[in-house]
Amino acid sequence: MTRAVPLKIAVFASGSGSNFQALADAIRAGGIDATISLVVCDKPSAYVLERAKAFEIESYLFNPKEFASREAYEEQIVAKLQDKGIELIVMAGYMRLVTNVLVEPYYGRMINIHPALLPAFPGMDGIGQAIAYGAKVTGATVHFVDGGTDTGPIIAQRAVEVQEGDTKETLGARIQQAEHAMLPEVVKWIADGRVSLSGRVVTVSQC
Repeated sequence: MTRAVPLKIAVFASGSGSNFQALADAIRAGGIDATISLVVCDKPSAYVLERAKAFEIESYLFNPKEFASREAYEEQIVAKLQDKGIELIVMAGYMRLVTNVLVEPYYGRMINIHPALLPAFPGMDGIGQAIAYGAKVTGATVHFVDGGTDTGPIIAQRAVEVQEGDTKETLGARIQQAEHAMLPEVVKWIADGRVSLSGRVVTVSQC
């Protein structure tokens, strides 16, 4: 499906921003009918802000401690998203829980990437959880955000074998490779209008 204008994306991130980099690189290389119009970040020291600057992408940096509640800062974020005409939110290492203030206007248009094969090992430290549990296979998941902790409908998953002697760093590096390949692919599906959601079931059409 050919879009009249590129899909406008906001990327939410709290840290290094390697998934932002992978997505921005893929869009710049062509083949994804989308543009990253905004980076939303809650940490002034996050390296994702430097990455955004290198791509000349606007950043919205906020300090949660300056607000009375999550809902309060999300109201400002939503206003910024609407002002920019954002159509898709990509949460890529955004380390804050979200409320209905953000979820309701963007449900079905907000995705998250998580370093585990959900529903296994949700929440913090999915990689460490998998190692501690003795899992033989873990991986990465892209899912819609529904306001729960990694509970939204699953769009795509990639498996990564847990090797003997793996540490969080070695396993995490391989999972990150899977994430960097999968996230741009999912965004392309969405930009092409191939992703549909019915209840908890996500369908990706072939054309």
